[in-house]
Amino acid sequence: MPDYRAYFVGPEKDFIGYRGLVCQNDGEAIEEAKKLFEGPAIELWCGARLVTRIIGQKAE
Repeated sequence: MPDYRAYFVGPEKDFIGYRGLVCQNDGEAIEEAKKLFEGPAIELWCGARLVTRIIGQKAE
């Protein structure tokens, strides 16, 4: 299974932390990253490949 990293992006667009994820595919990794989302953004990476950016407000 591929290793992913969900990088938390701060308000100044700098990385403020990350969480490692092991998922079967990009779709599963995106769903897991959405669960971690607290805003303002997350970048999901698989190795050197950017999978997606999740940008916006946390749903309440």
